[in-house]
Amino acid sequence: MIQIKSFVFNPFSENTYVLHDETGEAVIVDPGCYDKAEFQELYDYIATNSLKPVRIINTHAHIDHVLGVAAIKAKYQIPFSLHRIDEPLLKAVKTYASNYGFNQFDEPEIDSYIDEGDIITFGNSSLRILFVPGHAPGHVAFVNDEQQFVIGGDVLFRQSIGRTDLPGGSFEILIDSIRTKLFTLADGYTVYAGHMQPTTIGFEKKNNPFLN
Repeated sequence: MIQIKSFVFNPFSENTYVLHDETGEAVIVDPGCYDKAEFQELYDYIATNSLKPVRIINTHAHIDHVLGVAAIKAKYQIPFSLHRIDEPLLKAVKTYASNYGFNQFDEPEIDSYIDEGDIITFGNSSLRILFVPGHAPGHVAFVNDEQQFVIGGDVLFRQSIGRTDLPGGSFEILIDSIRTKLFTLADGYTVYAGHMQPTTIGFEKKNNPFLN
C-alpha cells in the first residue's frame, strides 16, 4: 500500500510529496524545497523511515515545483522525469529565479521524458500518467487506481483551479483537462494538489465554482 507524505515548502507554500510502499522504495514528486531547513526536513523523513528514493517525477516545471530537484538528484543519485513540452519552462527558471529571491537555483538535467499512458513503478506500486495541460503546457498528473488518488499538481484545487495567466497557460485548455481527464475518475478519488489541502473529485464536481 502506498503511503503519501506531504511537505509544504518555499514561499509559494508548494506541496511536495513522497510516495512509498512496504518495500521502502519511494518516488519524490515536485520537490520544492529550497532552504537548508526544508531540505533537512525531507532528508530526515526519508532516513527515519528507511526509505530508498528511486526517482523524481514532476507534474510540471514552474519554479516552486523544481527548486529542490538538482540537490535531491545529487544526494540520492536518482533520475528526474518531466514531460518534454515543459522542458522550456524548466530552462526558463534560471532567467527569473532571482526576481523571486531565489539566488541559488541549479537547473537539473532531465533524465527521461514522461507522457500520458506511461506507468511509473516503484516497489510493488505504480502510477499512471494523465496529460492535463492548461496551467502549464506539459502538465501531467499521477494516478493510482487501486487506492483511488491522484497527485494533480496545479490543475484542480479545493473549490479552485490553477492559474492560467502564466506563459503557456490557457483557461479553456485547463477546464477541458479537468472535465475530460480528471472528472472521468470516480467521485471517491482523492486529489492531492500542488497547493492547499486535498480534495475529492466528487466534491469538486459539486462545489467548484469554475466548473459548475
